[in-house]
Amino acid sequence: MQTESFTDASLYHCWTPVSLRYGDTDALGHVNNAVFSTLLEQGRVSVLFDGMDALSEPGTTFVIASVKLDFLAEMNFPGTAQVATRINSFGRTSVKVGQAIFLNDKCCAVSEEVMVSIDLTTRKPVPISAATRARIEARVAHQS
Repeated sequence: MQTESFTDASLYHCWTPVSLRYGDTDALGHVNNAVFSTLLEQGRVSVLFDGMDALSEPGTTFVIASVKLDFLAEMNFPGTAQVATRINSFGRTSVKVGQAIFLNDKCCAVSEEVMVSIDLTTRKPVPISAATRARIEARVAHQS
């Protein structure tokens, strides 16, 4: 993962504001590293889900297969983190999601996740349909 290519806010069009909570902090007053993962999840959900429903075909959903997360700066309470999300690429059954967390215009973390489309019954990977891909791409291109 090229950290520099993830820290440029202008490369993202899908933004999810998330209020930081006092309970998100650790003994040093920093936002706990585990909370970074929760913030990233909020961003992914805004791209891959519509409410409680996945944008995927009926009978399928997306599951996380891999996470690469680089911490770049500490975050402190209070504040509102801005989670930036983009699609880096599509595979046959997977999608690579690029994300960054900003606080007060400073990039505090970058991440790349691999999400896999699975059949809800068999729990096996299934191809991402052209319609699902188009729905996801439209969602990322139009949110801001």
